[in-house]
Amino acid sequence: MNGTSQLGDFLRARRSQLRPEVAGVPTYGERRRVPGLRREELALLAGVSASYYARLEQGHSLGASPEVLDAIARALRLDESEHRHLHDLARPPKPRSGRRPALERVTVATAQLLDTLGDVPAIVIGRRSDVLAWNRLGHALFAGHLDPGAPDVPAQRPNMARLVFLDTHTRDLYANWPGKARAVVGNLRLVAGQYPLDAALHMLLGELSTKSEDFASMWADHRVKACAVAEYEMRHPLVGSLTVIQQTLNQGPGPSIVVATTAAGSPSRAALELLAQATARAAPARSDNRLSTG
Repeated sequence: MNGTSQLGDFLRARRSQLRPEVAGVPTYGERRRVPGLRREELALLAGVSASYYARLEQGHSLGASPEVLDAIARALRLDESEHRHLHDLARPPKPRSGRRPALERVTVATAQLLDTLGDVPAIVIGRRSDVLAWNRLGHALFAGHLDPGAPDVPAQRPNMARLVFLDTHTRDLYANWPGKARAVVGNLRLVAGQYPLDAALHMLLGELSTKSEDFASMWADHRVKACAVAEYEMRHPLVGSLTVIQQTLNQGPGPSIVVATTAAGSPSRAALELLAQATARAAPARSDNRLSTG
């Protein structure tokens, strides 16, 4: 997977998904072989030549100007995340440094923040969706069937994308699993555009594509989604159904903290409090796994 192929695949996917009537392109009742726009129609909307746009889709024109990319984004009716992703894909990748990528770590400041969120489920996620740390309630809500100390050992760190697609417990945890799965794939698309030379990320994507038909199908759709805020109904094996809002804090370079909150006075808040009590009784001698800095 390289920048040129990703850019071409993304443009073709978006063009095929944009219907002429939505884009304001008249069809005069003609029969069309595909539901989406033709190359020349998209080029006309973007104000570029059909031959130049064709080269972009074929991966022969990396380094397109920001103005051209903005025009194509408007023609394709991309949202903010998709617009940013288009620019990432069109940017020539930086040469490999030859050095091994630095191991993702949890900073002291992030560990302190995690510490203050004791009553709120929280996990620290790396850019490839590896769990770098979690507090006790975060572990209990998202992956209570796993070893609480798993994030402490880099080689054993759980990966949330892998759990969502390959782990039965996690799949059953979400009442609307397809919605959660699409959000995971959309976020990985953004990361793949930002880090086109990340070998470990490509290995993860290859593994998921091979082992999960659902992932392969969703990945081929080229949907892009920033997982900032989303509401999910969860079916927890200990406390039953609860609705949480998952929010990703400190988005951008470096690890992010994902927290799950519930409405005050709601049955979901009561379920979360019950889960906190149950996990506190189950492991009274173990302190929260807060400082996974390996």
